Amino acid sequence: ASADAEMAAFGEAAPYLRKSEKERIEAQNKPFDAKTSVFVVHPKESFVKGTIQSKESGKVTVKTEGDQVFAMNPPKYDKIEDMAMMTHLH
Repeated sequence: ASADAEMAAFGEAAPYLRKSEKERIEAQNKPFDAKTSVFVVHPKESFVKGTIQSKESGKVTVKTEGDQVFAMNPPKYDKIEDMAMMTHLH
């Protein structure tokens, strides 16, 4: 049985629990640069995605709002079931 068929048992909640097979394949093939992709603390959204534009003298310029910068996991880890496989945990 495919992973998508197994998730059918969760009905409407399934898309929030695991990406579809198609979405997982797209995420695995999406360009990702672990050195520039980050999450930035946001006062209303908790964290927002950002891209490092430059690093100079201990300062980082990120294309988005926020103060603190945290490394971001590649898209293939979105909704992953085993968090031990993730590169970064926050």
